[in-house]
Amino acid sequence: MKELTEVEQARALMTEAIEWSVMKWLSEKKRVRKCADTANQVLNEAEAELHARWGPTFKSVYEQSGAASPETKQLASRIRREHDAANKFRMEAEKTFDVAEKRLSTAMAREGCRQAIEGWDHHLEAIRLAETALEIE
Repeated sequence: MKELTEVEQARALMTEAIEWSVMKWLSEKKRVRKCADTANQVLNEAEAELHARWGPTFKSVYEQSGAASPETKQLASRIRREHDAANKFRMEAEKTFDVAEKRLSTAMAREGCRQAIEGWDHHLEAIRLAETALEIE
């Protein structure tokens, strides 16, 4: 898997942000949001590019409309689970950040950072697994 610099930068920023004060959060929230949005976009594009390169057999299995070996079905299922988990954590992080901003809660902002990082980890795993599917015709 190629290095996704924007994701690593976002991870570093979120890791740093876990220690920020309320005032730092207020002054940096736009930068954090922009960095997170960029990371999410890069991950989505990398995943879409891989899905477009899959062979027709794996595409049909991933879409749950094709017959294949148990191993191929298991791989498709794992990719889908990781992708779904990534989306779940992303949505949770966005909600947590919104509430944290309204309440001026650094504790909630820290939790949002952890959720965002967890979502990126799941998305990266989905991408790693999607790369292995390129070998399946």
